[in-house]
Amino acid sequence: MKIKAKWVVLAVVVVGIALFAAFGLSRSTQAQHFTAKVERGQIDDVVEATGTINPIVTVLVGSQVSGTIAELHADFNSIVHKGDIVALIDPALFKGALLSAKSDLENAKANLVAARANVEKLQAALVQTKADYERSEGLSKGGVLSQQQLDVAKSNYDSANAAVNAAVANVTQAEAQVSQKAAAVSIAQTNLDYTVIRSPIDGTVVARNVDLGQTVAASFSAPTIFTIAKDLKIMWVYTKTDESDVGNIKIGEPVTFKVDAFPKEIFHGIVKQVRMNATTVQSVVTYDTIIEFANADLKLFPGMTAYVTIPVATVQSALKLPNTALRYKPPMAPEEILALYKQYGIMGVEPAQASTDSAVAAVGAPQNATTAGAAAQNPPRAPKTDTAVVWKLHADNSMEPVKVSLGITDHAFTEVKVVLKGQLKEGDELIIRSIVSKSQAIGGIRR
Repeated sequence: MKIKAKWVVLAVVVVGIALFAAFGLSRSTQAQHFTAKVERGQIDDVVEATGTINPIVTVLVGSQVSGTIAELHADFNSIVHKGDIVALIDPALFKGALLSAKSDLENAKANLVAARANVEKLQAALVQTKADYERSEGLSKGGVLSQQQLDVAKSNYDSANAAVNAAVANVTQAEAQVSQKAAAVSIAQTNLDYTVIRSPIDGTVVARNVDLGQTVAASFSAPTIFTIAKDLKIMWVYTKTDESDVGNIKIGEPVTFKVDAFPKEIFHGIVKQVRMNATTVQSVVTYDTIIEFANADLKLFPGMTAYVTIPVATVQSALKLPNTALRYKPPMAPEEILALYKQYGIMGVEPAQASTDSAVAAVGAPQNATTAGAAAQNPPRAPKTDTAVVWKLHADNSMEPVKVSLGITDHAFTEVKVVLKGQLKEGDELIIRSIVSKSQAIGGIRR
């Protein structure tokens, strides 16, 4: 009985090995395909970008004079109005400078009065010397006075006239001194006024850069004391969009975006501007797109990161195919692909020259499958094409190439505008990936 049982076990093992070999050989000679269905539905072509929330107007409030911060009347998040006092710089030195300038002005005014009085005095003397000269001139003509006496009278008259002119010049100089000292008073008064720092706009203080008692120096540039944002109820999102997308973005189009602070909420805005200042980073050209939105409840803060979705086109009830089907390349030799193209009437399409590496990537080995999956998730950037060939799987495991004209895409599905060659309808299975043995894949390329 033991010998008979041994033979039974041996027979079972032999039969199992035979079945395993038969199924293994049959599976190794036929590719295994993974498919996705053709669907019908809505496709939204959108531009996705990341941006930063900013106030429309931000004012840096600084100081034009140097000194010590004596008072602070505003802090972070303070609501201020235009003209409100937000800080005060110690005014003691500026008050002293103003008093000194005023004293100099009064002194200059007194000098002006004295100069004018001196002019009047010299003008009176000029009148006297002129009368003496005229009398001497008449007497000299009558032979009463000598020529020497006449010359002395003429000299006195000329001296008096010159003195008057000099006195008038001194008056002009004194008047200039008064104007100069008045300007100094005005400057001193202005500097004193600058010690009182006021808000230039209605808004919210978003940053305070100084503390009480801190010294600010305005020698070379005005130090910033506060940053005030105007009207946080209307704000902008600054986004950078790729040059390939800006042609589809229209001013006034509605936009949605999310922020990390409220991940379950969707916020709405409109496209306000597409600015023409290009930014190039590592050969990638982007343009600033400005999104305006209402922030009536002040829920969103300046500086938050926004994930923006800008819809550019929408198609209802479109026949759509998965984008993975567009990236699929059958593990065949180029001449086999050309033969299938010719069989189904597809002309003018050059099949991709599959390399040994790409064929091996199609093999169902774990490490190769991982690499292929990563490549499918991050496909290289390429120019958009209007037509493509997808591969439909029949019930008998045969493959049929179908040439289609493409429309818009939502980066998961692409619209089929027209089926150019073949037939494609909702529910058809499109191949998105194939697994074959390594030897078969490489052998197919070398044939």
